[in-house]
Amino acid sequence: MKNVNKMRGIVGSIASVILVLNFTSCADIEADQSDFQLPAGRFEAINSFERNVFGIYGTMNRTARKTTFHAATWAGDDITTFRAANKADFRQFDQRNVETTNTRLLDNWNGLYNIINNASNALARAEGLSDLFNEEEEVNRINRISGEALFLRAISYHMLVRVHGDIPLNNELFPSSAPVKAGTLAVYEQIESDLLTAIELLPDLYPDVLAGAPRPNKGSARSILARVYMDWAGFPLRDTSKYDLAMKTAKEVMDNAEAHNFRMLENFEDLWRQDANFVDESVFSLIYLNVTGETNFLEQQKFGAVGISGDFGGWEETFAEIRYFEDFPKGPRKDATFRMDVDWKNFTTQASPLFAKIAGLPSDSYGTQQFQTNKSDFFMRYPEVLLIYAEAAGRSGNVTPEAWEALNVVRRRANGLPLNTPDASVDLATGDIAELAFTERKWEFGGEYLRWWDLVRMERVEEALSNRNPQVSRNAAGDLLEETNAIIGSLGTDNYFSPIPQSIQEEAPSLKD
Repeated sequence: MKNVNKMRGIVGSIASVILVLNFTSCADIEADQSDFQLPAGRFEAINSFERNVFGIYGTMNRTARKTTFHAATWAGDDITTFRAANKADFRQFDQRNVETTNTRLLDNWNGLYNIINNASNALARAEGLSDLFNEEEEVNRINRISGEALFLRAISYHMLVRVHGDIPLNNELFPSSAPVKAGTLAVYEQIESDLLTAIELLPDLYPDVLAGAPRPNKGSARSILARVYMDWAGFPLRDTSKYDLAMKTAKEVMDNAEAHNFRMLENFEDLWRQDANFVDESVFSLIYLNVTGETNFLEQQKFGAVGISGDFGGWEETFAEIRYFEDFPKGPRKDATFRMDVDWKNFTTQASPLFAKIAGLPSDSYGTQQFQTNKSDFFMRYPEVLLIYAEAAGRSGNVTPEAWEALNVVRRRANGLPLNTPDASVDLATGDIAELAFTERKWEFGGEYLRWWDLVRMERVEEALSNRNPQVSRNAAGDLLEETNAIIGSLGTDNYFSPIPQSIQEEAPSLKD
């Protein structure tokens, strides 16, 4: 082959960031086109393939930078929104009354299918590309780029099937003009296939990137696959054989954590500092950086004031539910999860607790100037792998000492104790480990847009959302506070999924409910 210079890894230094993550250098491509034998429209150079897949990261970050990405999770018992103003779309999820005209639903649908369609397009155009190269390094590079595209497509399908249930599949070069819904099982099988192939193609550690897996590795794909198996085992498919697969897949991640640079931080609060963008605890991160101080044409920074009260000039999109705050076990994890320094019970706009994970820590500046932030989103953290292992071990009937230790490591940090030092004051070794791990997830991931999916897979929506009334929280006048946004829709399984947006149904009548 002629000289096809490789692009080196992304985020070699923060100052090199463009799009989501950028190359540290980009050499010119010098290639004799007569060497290439691919059909028209196919990639003829590795750089072209990589640039195309990089564009998908930009699409994902534009989709994710607004909380629209997670709007469906306002239905959980940990998150609520403002009772008035322009928060109607979030309130519909919060109150279990989602309409087909919900704009957040439409934006999320369009954003995720843009990712899926672009990934499918890139993969189709890369077919046969590896046949043009003989060097192992070049073939490995093509493989890992393919693995990235499969990974991004898989997580997008997973987000959509969680929200809507039956959805169309598009794995072709061009989307169908008359898409049809695939059964939920078919969607999960596609996600599994994409992730299993991604595991084969991705490296143990993506070369030349910073911590937190801003580009996925084998461990990232396995971690997401373990999460997928947990959902598959629950509602609506209820294939409990997948608990065993979830356990084994999570264990593979744990056994190879060092190779993937995965580990828990010692201090829970350190995760939520605004400069905590590249940390080993994240098994896959969405990165938002603006190192020049100016928003570029992609507007890659994330909106940052959504979790701040109107008393401080915030947008009041995301609050914690009062009952969730009341029930949360006391200790260092609670102190780091919420803004304990503010008098939220006497806010003038709405008396609701603030998530420090979203609003920022007291040590970080916040207020009207923080409408955009460089803070990364942790798409999945390593403690979730540990708790999947513990819960799946219990639900599959394969409880081991390692499963108890996985649970206890998370519990120790929650109480400010050394991670790997047994402590009888918090460690558990008896009881229903599946339920203990399920409950631990409630506290560990509060405000991280995961709780709703746990309630759905275990069919506990009614149980959780029927018990929201505050018990002890009172304002300065001594009045017992009330939870905002009372439930008005069904809490049954008939209302677990959101409808396909109306405008999509109008464009594609084949998708009408």
